[in-house]
Amino acid sequence: MARTERAHIRAREDVSDMPDWLKDKECPHKKQYMAGKRILPRNLTGKEKLTHLIDEVFLAYNSARLREGCQLFVEKMLAPDVTIGMSLSGALTPAGLGCSSIIPLIKAGFVDWIVATGANLYHDMHFALNYPVHAGSFKFDDTDLRNNDLVRIYDVVIPYSDGLMATDDILREILVQPEFQKEMGTAELHHLLGRYCAEWERKHKLKDVSVLAAAYRAGVPCYTSSPGDSTIGMNVAGVELRGNKLRVNPSIDVNETTAIVLAAKRAGGKSAVVLWGGGSPKNFMLQTEPQIQEVLRIKEYGQDYFLQVTDARPDTGGLSGATPSEAVSWGKVDPDRLPDAVVCYTDTTIAMPLLTHYALAKHKPRKLKRLIERLPAAMKALTREYFTHNPVKMVDGSEPNVR
Repeated sequence: MARTERAHIRAREDVSDMPDWLKDKECPHKKQYMAGKRILPRNLTGKEKLTHLIDEVFLAYNSARLREGCQLFVEKMLAPDVTIGMSLSGALTPAGLGCSSIIPLIKAGFVDWIVATGANLYHDMHFALNYPVHAGSFKFDDTDLRNNDLVRIYDVVIPYSDGLMATDDILREILVQPEFQKEMGTAELHHLLGRYCAEWERKHKLKDVSVLAAAYRAGVPCYTSSPGDSTIGMNVAGVELRGNKLRVNPSIDVNETTAIVLAAKRAGGKSAVVLWGGGSPKNFMLQTEPQIQEVLRIKEYGQDYFLQVTDARPDTGGLSGATPSEAVSWGKVDPDRLPDAVVCYTDTTIAMPLLTHYALAKHKPRKLKRLIERLPAAMKALTREYFTHNPVKMVDGSEPNVR
């Protein structure tokens, strides 16, 4: 290759041992590309702390993405002015992650609002009720499990009659109580259920075993993106046949979650998302920005910080594997914030305990935002700004009351 055809990058100052054809090469970007930590970790001894392993040994591939995610979470997301939303997909609470990880994150003020599958919140109730959930094997004979009144979630085993059905019986008794006889969103529904879970914990002399109870005590709103797609929703539908007046309105959830994100931005802060898995909870959490920009026509730019742990591929077109750069095209993520977006391709059951331990070891607890108590004010602010940008009347033709 002729010298005039070569890119000019200077390899290093000492070129005495370089081939002649490289000695006069200029490298204006080499230092930039080589700015990362040198990969030369010390031998492990078995005495290292977990934080040391993550910072010093997780150096490449998805271990490096997990390190980047942990550092992003601790160094930027946990700033006092950042509002953190966390989505939970997959059967995480039956696997014990509610007890081991989610509850400590809630108590430390490291998560401000949650979107979960209904199943995660339903199975969470077993722990508050002190019903058994056991480790098993994915090799169990499922026909024999059925004959022995047991169900399994891969390698987790739960009793059917004295686990699932017993929880359902108690849940139905709760859902017909007076405070449930109205229309509400899922944050209010789960807040009310959380109060019962907290009482069950106290009654059974248990401490910090229920996500719903912890969220109730911390004022963390818990939403579910598909209210009918869980045993909680099934029981809501069941008691409706008996004339129960509870009506779950998903529009309330859409507006409240949108109000949470807008309030964070309008207060001069930032909004962050931590996405465990993908699916509907991921979309419900991320659609807050398109709701602000596309539907309500309010000027905004997208989420500031983005961390996802997923095992889904992006090339199949499913949302679970969709990257933050793809989310930019929908207005979900601020394009200027893409350096603060991390995707780690691994199992949540591996990554969540590691991130939780890392965060608790590296960062002091934050003051609880108690967003459940701020929702009315946030909704008023959202409504006021909506009508400011959209000079329309109410559907009945009246003037909006936005004071």
